[in-house]
Amino acid sequence: MQNKLSCILLGIAGIALCTTSLCAEVRPNILIFLVDDMGLMDSSVPFLSENGEPKVHTLNQRYRTPNIESLASQGLRYERFYANSVCSPSRVSLLTGQSSARHRTTQWIYPYGKNSGPQAPKKWNWQGLDEGSVTLPRILSHAGYETIHVGKGHWGPLDYPGADPLQIGFNHNIAGAAWGRPGSYYGKKNFTNAQNLRQPPHLEAYHGKDTHLTEALTEKMLERLDAAHATGKPIFAHMSFYAVHSPFEADAKFLKNYPQDFPGRAFAAMIEGMDHSVGKILNHLQTLGIAEETIVFFLGDNGSDYSSRPLRGKKAERYEGGTRVPFMVSWAQPTDSPLQDRWPIPLGVLHNSSFGTILDLMPTILALTGTQAPKDHTMDGYDLRTVTAGESPQTFLMHFPHKHRSAYFTTWHNGNWKLIYQYSAEPRMQLFNLAADIDESNDLAVQRPERLQEMFRQMEGALNECQALFPVDSQNKQILRPYLY
Repeated sequence: MQNKLSCILLGIAGIALCTTSLCAEVRPNILIFLVDDMGLMDSSVPFLSENGEPKVHTLNQRYRTPNIESLASQGLRYERFYANSVCSPSRVSLLTGQSSARHRTTQWIYPYGKNSGPQAPKKWNWQGLDEGSVTLPRILSHAGYETIHVGKGHWGPLDYPGADPLQIGFNHNIAGAAWGRPGSYYGKKNFTNAQNLRQPPHLEAYHGKDTHLTEALTEKMLERLDAAHATGKPIFAHMSFYAVHSPFEADAKFLKNYPQDFPGRAFAAMIEGMDHSVGKILNHLQTLGIAEETIVFFLGDNGSDYSSRPLRGKKAERYEGGTRVPFMVSWAQPTDSPLQDRWPIPLGVLHNSSFGTILDLMPTILALTGTQAPKDHTMDGYDLRTVTAGESPQTFLMHFPHKHRSAYFTTWHNGNWKLIYQYSAEPRMQLFNLAADIDESNDLAVQRPERLQEMFRQMEGALNECQALFPVDSQNKQILRPYLY
């Protein structure tokens, strides 16, 4: 096993370092803001349009996010950007560029063992990432980047490699572990609960203090950025907020901005606290003098656990509210420079002529940094520069053969069309045209049988190409492969 792992790592190192002359030039720093459970409508920034123009909805008016507004004004955001319906599959997809059907971490990872459900595939990848996984931080680390993880990990259960970000390619880890949520957001509670569970590691200096978890993580990211900048190496920083996942425990200094009877008061205050952190980190890049050299990605990992009206559904559901997430990309300080010519990102644009996915981050970042994945590592995403230009296929496969709010389903997007396939002895299919039906209220499966069959065949082909695993029937005997009526 050790020899096999060494060969994998040597192969990654060779490819990462030797594929392009860009490595001899100035390479961009990469900063990712990944927000847990943040849906499309969970900020004051409008991500939906009407007649081609951004439209502010009622939910947008609930939130105070001036720093996200600033980031949106100097970059590009997507009206349609997709992730998986729950967190661990999305997080593995971000670091591998692969769909959940291919990497097979198709459910959120339970820290203490296998989290299958009664009809789930037996061999789904509940262990998550490991020392041999081809990951974005591992490739960049071998290419000379300082790779930093701060915040939520959730790439593997306890006693497995994915529980430790250092085992999957990061050079530095603060607070990343097997936990999908903290025991508490309060330093006075040592960031844990009454059972002393789900305590983010490496934050002991804040135990017993009146420090919110988001603030502690922000301070640690600033420290790691200082240290990384001092090395002279390019930086890959993965700022992965535990917010805004439950428990809904807000920082008092933001909670006071909302009246006692404000619906979702703690959630809104946690959003504002996260926004404050984004501003502090972006300002720190200016202080270090590296803002012009840093490209920033901002996104959620699945739909909101609160609401995404007018989108239908929420986290863990098969509808758009479960899988459509906010996404923005911007240079931290836009300017006219050869480095930024690698992606001259338009300012303040809401893109709605094509859609992107969480699978696209890895191929995009590899292209921008002049690195490549090993040839035998298949990626399902595309360079977002070609996505934005309309030059990439507009398809997305989301596979969830497990029990949850929406259970045992696959969704397939192709352009404006969306197919939902639900696995059962008598399967149910739904077909929507999202261009005309944003809230998925008009099921066209009966009215458009030819389109339904075409979408089904495409979905079936994509699942087979990934060698996807399927749920079993209620007697745990027959595998429920998708089929037409």
